[in-house]
Amino acid sequence: MVLTLLDVVIQGVLLGGLYALFAAGLSLIFGVMRLVNLAHGDLIVLAAFLVLALTRGLGLDLLPAALLSLPIMFAAGYALQRGVLQPVLGQGILPPLLTTFGLSIILQNGLLEGFSADSQRLAAGAIETASLPLGGGLAIGVLPLMTFAAAVLVILGLNAVFYATPLGRAFRAVSDDPVTAQLMGIDPRRLFGLAMGLALMVSAVAAVFFGIRANFDPTIGPARLIFAFEAVIIGGLGSLWGTLAGGVVLGIAQTLGAAIDPEWQLLAGHVAFLIVLVLRPRGLFPRAGD
Repeated sequence: MVLTLLDVVIQGVLLGGLYALFAAGLSLIFGVMRLVNLAHGDLIVLAAFLVLALTRGLGLDLLPAALLSLPIMFAAGYALQRGVLQPVLGQGILPPLLTTFGLSIILQNGLLEGFSADSQRLAAGAIETASLPLGGGLAIGVLPLMTFAAAVLVILGLNAVFYATPLGRAFRAVSDDPVTAQLMGIDPRRLFGLAMGLALMVSAVAAVFFGIRANFDPTIGPARLIFAFEAVIIGGLGSLWGTLAGGVVLGIAQTLGAAIDPEWQLLAGHVAFLIVLVLRPRGLFPRAGD
């Protein structure tokens, strides 16, 4: 019984790493731009299809394709922010929500036209099923472990950018007071574009691990958005380490639910989200001042 519970918790923590990757870009965008991006899940799926297209179209192995997708997604994020999202910022909460909702619909239908409704998967060879024995009949998958490690590295990297670089200070300035920041010579539009580019790079990292772990299709984006949104809310809006904690809470809740009854997996995660929301409306680790 103890070993079974320990296995469930370990698998839940590792699953939480994937959810943290889903959520990190969403948390970044909210933290800098105060924007809830309803197309975030579809952008993750777009990145997965981009990597798939690079492997098939250019004949690249998965790792080079994944690395090539990072600057492509960064450029796409910068262009998306400057061309589509920037004009609707500062006009209240509704225009950005409607814009990102419309973008979600466009991305889903565009991917359906380009790749059909068939489920796809990224091939990673033996690493997909490799595992490390822990003793006592317990083992952890190499891929989930790599996913969690990637989530920690992404959070570390984003925190380093935010709190140890001039760019991060500018991000915090435009987030706290964009008008004063502009008076000090900071261009919020450029910084918002860079933030969206970084968010889509993180989405590309999440897409690679997700695409190896599970099948994906053009319509699966909204489900990824829900997991990302719940992880961000559980952890606390704008808190990157809180996002990791939120992903872990969500992952453990889902694996515990699945251990009781496979049909309860998703429900258990939603229940955990609701409980945290009731007890800690600002999340477990809200950013100071929010």
